[in-house]
Amino acid sequence: MYIDLIALKNYRNYEDVRIEPCRGVTVLTGDNAQGKTNALESVYLCCTGRSHRTSHDRELIRTGSEVAYVKVSGVRRDGRHDVEISLSESGRRQVKVNASPVRRSGELLGHITGVLFAPEDLRMVKDSPSVRRRFMDMELSQLRPSYYYALQRYNRALKQRNALLKEALIAPVDPESFDVWERELSLSGAEIVQSRVSFVGKLAESASDIHASITAGKETLRVTYEPSVPPGESLSETKDNLAKQLLNAREKDIKRGLASFGVHRDDLGIFIGDMDARSYGSQGQVRTCALSLKLSEIELIQKETGEAPVLMLDDVMSELDPDRRRQLVKRLDGVQALITCTDKNDLAGAEIGKLFHVKNAILTEEV
Repeated sequence: MYIDLIALKNYRNYEDVRIEPCRGVTVLTGDNAQGKTNALESVYLCCTGRSHRTSHDRELIRTGSEVAYVKVSGVRRDGRHDVEISLSESGRRQVKVNASPVRRSGELLGHITGVLFAPEDLRMVKDSPSVRRRFMDMELSQLRPSYYYALQRYNRALKQRNALLKEALIAPVDPESFDVWERELSLSGAEIVQSRVSFVGKLAESASDIHASITAGKETLRVTYEPSVPPGESLSETKDNLAKQLLNAREKDIKRGLASFGVHRDDLGIFIGDMDARSYGSQGQVRTCALSLKLSEIELIQKETGEAPVLMLDDVMSELDPDRRRQLVKRLDGVQALITCTDKNDLAGAEIGKLFHVKNAILTEEV
């Protein structure tokens, strides 16, 4: 797929702008804090329904304005897909897909698909498990909106069970109240686990191949799924496993006031040979692992949907050494890329289709 329009009104520091990317490599260059990242953030917002930088919509609204508007138009094999999002100071959000309002945020998923690679992703390997879970969750949600809804149901049930756990520290709680939310945690949790098992299996294979290519076969990358409860052979078996563990842990969890396990505690194992890269990888090894994982997202989405996603590189070239930059550029062929940088010389010879200079949220196309 490719996108051919990004329209922003009162979004971050943009007052009113239209960006028309080319099908190949579109570059936004300029000094820091001029609006380059904001443009990529708006595309990611239309891909996932979320900003990668904040969970507060108010921060996306231009200072002095009450409403921000984003529209991203793309073309897939089945035709044109438009996603429009209006954000208000009141916290209300309106979303339209192909000009029709949608009631649930998950309904925008899968229309504009994209992979964002930012400098913070280079720390994904060393960061906390929550960062790696988010990596799984965001890509799985784009691929399967049903996963997104299962995640919503799980988080809602987890919040309710945790509230009961705190209540039970003060006064007895009817066991049936726990049963209700634990049933939902077991069912939605099993859906999440089964999806992650499949996703990580495919991701691991692709990432291993990419990593071997980047390191010229000198290193072997192994990616594993580390669930807090072992998955069963089927959805039903996984659900039963989760239900039993929740019931067995109830008394302990009441004393803690929090759930001691669940899909919200899962992790990705990342190993170079037998070494745990999360704990012992060098900076260069960690960056190569992160690069391999992000590039494998593109390959996986393309295999799953039959179309390559839009690749967004947010000032990541300057964070990579020349060899890794060249490896990244090699994989831009056949993929629409939106790249931000402060110096176009960082692009390692990438063939640029369109080049915009950004200053104070004003874009000037350079020929």
